[in-house]
Amino acid sequence: MQITDAIFIDESELEERFVRASGPGGQHVNKTSSAVQLRFDAANSPSLSAEIKFRLKRVAGRRMTKDGVLVIEADGSRSQERNRAEARRKLAELIQRATHRPKPRKKARPSLASIRKVKEAKAKRGQKKALRKKPGREE
Repeated sequence: MQITDAIFIDESELEERFVRASGPGGQHVNKTSSAVQLRFDAANSPSLSAEIKFRLKRVAGRRMTKDGVLVIEADGSRSQERNRAEARRKLAELIQRATHRPKPRKKARPSLASIRKVKEAKAKRGQKKALRKKPGREE
């Protein structure tokens, strides 16, 4: 399964289980196992670098087990083949998102003009409140 130009996942690394799906299908849904549960052992996969595995764990969230197995479920269609394709598409999308390195956060600092503006407004408010005091009382 080709994910990107550099990442290829062998079919032997993927494990598919077919289970009964909820949803559309009427009586037929009780007889067929059309939902797909795709399992990919990302932690032990030779296809992914350590950096991508780390980011994949963050991107996958609850879909990844403590052992590093990525579990993707697809049951949106009545067709088993369409659900298989959907599960594989979701896996590829997750891995592609994990390949993108996030931009480092730059610490923001207010401009000198905005700092000056805030200080002037504060001084003006202070003067306004000072004018409310009774004359002759110094504290």
